Amino acid sequence: QVQVAESGGGLVQTGGSLRLSCAASGPIFGTATMGWYRQAPGKQRDLVASIGSSGTISYAEPAKGRFAISRDNAKNKVYLQMDSLKAEDTAVYYCNVRYKPYRSSVREYELWGQGTQVTVSS
Repeated sequence: QVQVAESGGGLVQTGGSLRLSCAASGPIFGTATMGWYRQAPGKQRDLVASIGSSGTISYAEPAKGRFAISRDNAKNKVYLQMDSLKAEDTAVYYCNVRYKPYRSSVREYELWGQGTQVTVSS
């Protein structure tokens, strides 16, 4: 079965940096769009950044200029480099992966990671 594993969260001070990693494993022919979402206490889960299979990138407004998403198609991995972190960035960050299990698949499947905690102290 396909699995998604996240890592890289932690506690940092305001202005610090973190690099989140997400790896998809299992019977995957190819990944499609991959993205990072976050959910703060008492709030809904929101998109942070996404990247398509051909490299098309979208950022949510709070992430622009500070975060950078990238991917490694050969390894089925997606990364999120976070710089100039603020207290408002504190949240659980989730990885989302869309993929095809085999070449002739007529539809894509979606899987979420378990989430990794990012805490930014003021």
